[in-house]
Amino acid sequence: MCQDDSCCRVCSRGLYSCHWKHSSIPKTKHACCWFSVVTLVSLLSLCWMYICMVTFNDQEDVNWEGFTRLKRWVNWFMVMIIISAVLTSYCVLLLLFALVQVALREPLNLHWLHKIFLFFGVIFVAFGVTGFCLKWQREWPTVPLSLQATAPFLQFGAVGALTLLSLFVFQGFDMAEKKWSKFLIAGIFVVLSAAIFLCPLSIQSPCLIEAKELPEKPKLIGHRGAPMLAPENTMMSFNRSIACGVTAFETDVQLSKDRVPFLMHDNNAGFLLRTTNVKEKFPNENFSHSANLTWKELQSLNAGEWFLKTDPFRSVSKLSKEEVKTARHQTIPSLLQLLNLAKQHNISVIFDLYSNNQENDTVDTVKTILHSGIDPKLVLWLPPAEREYVNKTAPDFIQVYDNESVMLKEGGNHLNVKYSTFSTENISNNWPNKSVTVNMWVVNERWLFSLLWCAGASSVTTNSCHLLKDMERPDGVMAPLTYRIIWITVDIASILIMTGLYIFEWKTHCFCKRKGTERQRNETAAWNEKELSPFLSTG
Repeated sequence: MCQDDSCCRVCSRGLYSCHWKHSSIPKTKHACCWFSVVTLVSLLSLCWMYICMVTFNDQEDVNWEGFTRLKRWVNWFMVMIIISAVLTSYCVLLLLFALVQVALREPLNLHWLHKIFLFFGVIFVAFGVTGFCLKWQREWPTVPLSLQATAPFLQFGAVGALTLLSLFVFQGFDMAEKKWSKFLIAGIFVVLSAAIFLCPLSIQSPCLIEAKELPEKPKLIGHRGAPMLAPENTMMSFNRSIACGVTAFETDVQLSKDRVPFLMHDNNAGFLLRTTNVKEKFPNENFSHSANLTWKELQSLNAGEWFLKTDPFRSVSKLSKEEVKTARHQTIPSLLQLLNLAKQHNISVIFDLYSNNQENDTVDTVKTILHSGIDPKLVLWLPPAEREYVNKTAPDFIQVYDNESVMLKEGGNHLNVKYSTFSTENISNNWPNKSVTVNMWVVNERWLFSLLWCAGASSVTTNSCHLLKDMERPDGVMAPLTYRIIWITVDIASILIMTGLYIFEWKTHCFCKRKGTERQRNETAAWNEKELSPFLSTG
């Protein structure tokens, strides 16, 4: 090898240790410990990034929590995603530079600045995990659920990473001077390899299924209409969802001071702040309940301008000029307006009823529905409080439950649950003959929709109906036999490649050792000749 540092050597050493000029740098204490820290923090950041990506489906929950605390709508989840992506990229690149240092047999002297950044990275991830544990506990089931969709492909990636990293492991094994070090390296590597190679034995995914056994595509229910294409809970939003082929409108109902049911999700203190210009219209008022305003006052509020200003789904740029103009002039609709639209297009309606007086508000809501002339079978009644009264007054309403045990007790057959609280096994095993209709909310991402499709969900409530409507087949579907063949082929190929890399490393190590021995022998012979030459010349 030439004496001048190669470009690769200089870059890796400079970026990892901040020593750019020469390689004659003594190895610092605890260098191997810091290498282990870099490895662990890289794995930690990758796991955290994975959690962020699979919980992206529920970004609204995080943003809503931020809004309730700060009374300001910001896409906090996207901020977290960006910071997490920067942290993960930094840690992985640092690990790659460390591995290059190992391959080039350079000293692993981690610069103090990197140590500080790693510390802050661990703090950031710790705060993120703590936040999820304290405020968004119901998001954690999404992680194991996501593994049903991603585990087969993550295993292929893990095998590839193991194969690439094996050369560095073999180098470390050959460089280890003590026997116990060699046994430790070999033991950890063998156990890790076996776990990665054999983990498909424990992988269970509903999408490992024969194409002919694939269930019917779940129907789409527009969550507050089509909130990615128009301001939520406005007539524009529900009209946009019709183009997606939704079978039901999902909305939220409250009653005004003069007993008119209207559509609005946010409730209680500051319920109009996020989606209307109530601060401009009533600057000195602090409305805490829907009954604080008359229907005329509610109609005077703008319910579309906020959507153009905050761009909650980063979709405003995709709207045409006409659509932007329409969105800007949206107002709060009444329940009657939505029922007329649903009746016109033969689309069902399902809603939550937010009220401090469930008895009276239920009576007025049912009265409004019956007077609208809509087919009662298009009404999916979800509010549980006055279900007995609703059954007597409007027996043709379809009763929908959010609790499986209550549904079975009352003889119902329509279930509406959050996707993360209901296992995919329950769908396929408990009701294989579709005796119960299962709707999952809120499902926005393709991987999640694909997983629930494979599991046999009847329908999903979604913000992204315009994206899911075009899916003709679930993502990641494979026949079980096809997956087993790919799994075994990938494992065998990896083992063969790693065997070749080990032989190459062993021969290289032996060659270098032999060259070193010959060099030492030549140097000894030269020294002997130099020392003995005076005596030989005298003789």
